[in-house]
Amino acid sequence: MISSIVGEFRRYKALGDAALAQVKDEELAVGDPHGGRNSAAILVWHIGGNLRSRFTDFLTSDGEKPWRKRDEEFEGRTAGREEVLAKWNGGWDALFAALEPLTDEQLQETITIRGQSFAVHDALHRSLAHICYHVGQLVFLAKQFRGEDWKNLSIPLGKSEEANRNPVHQDAGSHAEKIAAAIGLAGSKPANRA
Repeated sequence: MISSIVGEFRRYKALGDAALAQVKDEELAVGDPHGGRNSAAILVWHIGGNLRSRFTDFLTSDGEKPWRKRDEEFEGRTAGREEVLAKWNGGWDALFAALEPLTDEQLQETITIRGQSFAVHDALHRSLAHICYHVGQLVFLAKQFRGEDWKNLSIPLGKSEEANRNPVHQDAGSHAEKIAAAIGLAGSKPANRA
């Protein structure tokens, strides 16, 4: 169902939002792209570029747009928080604008990415897995920067049994809201459509 896919995208946006909120401004560009270590800014440029390309005219045009310059997304860059968040949110806005009107019946339709045909549901799962991979890198990077000051985004060590007794945050929407609340982010959108 489309609502569960949208919910998982919202969960991973919340994780990325929370990771970025814990990266200091002067850390956004810290990385070594030549040594294989992407900065938060590079990861945001890639995630934002990928989402914008894939989900602009989602059902009607190839997901790899001719205006996208993928290789440039991985170049080292210095960018302020406002620019980083604009790139980040621009990609997610394109994704959610494309998914909001999508129906379960449309999951069987076919789209193309780089000239290859995919069922919509396969393309969405592929995109979700790709985003999870890079959001995980972003979380790992932010956690490395914060060390002991890291605000946990999951079940803290030593709290597993408690979470198992009261599993109220298992669905994507509840988990996304909990993540936002844990780091003081306001305005978190619900994970599932009405």
